[in-house]
Amino acid sequence: MIGRFAPSPTGPLHAGSLVAALASWLDVRAHGGPQARWLVRIEDADTERCQSGMGQVILQQLAACGLLPDEAPVWQTRRTALYETALSQLQQAGLAYPCGCSRKDIDEALARLGLVHTRHGERVYPGTCRDGLHGKKARAWRFAATKFQGAGGPLAWADRRLGPQQQDVAREVGDFVLKRADGPWAYQLAVVVDDAQQGITDVVRGEDLADNTARQVLLQRALGLATPRYLHTPLVLGADGSKLSKQNGAKAIDTGSRGAAQAELTAAARVLGLSGDDRAAWVAQWRSLYPDAC
Repeated sequence: MIGRFAPSPTGPLHAGSLVAALASWLDVRAHGGPQARWLVRIEDADTERCQSGMGQVILQQLAACGLLPDEAPVWQTRRTALYETALSQLQQAGLAYPCGCSRKDIDEALARLGLVHTRHGERVYPGTCRDGLHGKKARAWRFAATKFQGAGGPLAWADRRLGPQQQDVAREVGDFVLKRADGPWAYQLAVVVDDAQQGITDVVRGEDLADNTARQVLLQRALGLATPRYLHTPLVLGADGSKLSKQNGAKAIDTGSRGAAQAELTAAARVLGLSGDDRAAWVAQWRSLYPDAC
């Protein structure tokens, strides 16, 4: 069993991200044997959003909480060749194509179809460049989800906490971006390639990422990669009722002392439905809550 915690270094760990880190650590400790590994991957592919030096800050926060990876952490910005190979494979298979649309172009195309993109809703790609750029300059590479999914209907997958899930990627998302013209690799491609290359068997992450899973399963199938098991954890909410984040006032966890770090871990355990403040007890409780990892 190989699990991972994969934070983006856009800021220090806060209460919500610590919940995901603890959950993934507990999952490996609860179900893994002697060869089990818990890994940390710094997802810094989106260089525009990431803060210089923040990856090291996150590693120091994890260490202060006693969450130590079993191998040296990896950084996405050092793995570009892996993503290039995957994109080339999709291009050769006719499953990736260049797109010249801006967000404004997409919104205007959706409006012509009588559809309106809401602020937090999915911007469903209408397929404008599916049959060519029509004189526009390429701004991104997109995965031909509509072509690959075909008429098979919604893609179904199982979540160890949320239960049966499904999404019609072609209808609800459309052909999604793999790489932007300005350089950064899209999350969807990078995470699929990284999980496969690292041999991840079990992905434990926040519930806000559950909506991405169907896209990632499609990419895994298109690239001939194994699909891990998934478990999406409860979210820590901000004062406005939305997911806790820097945008709604999330504060960095306090790891200034052993007692402070333990208090942060205990609070994270409570979000996960665990009692007490002993890690061995948490591991046993996790094994009871989610016995079907292996």
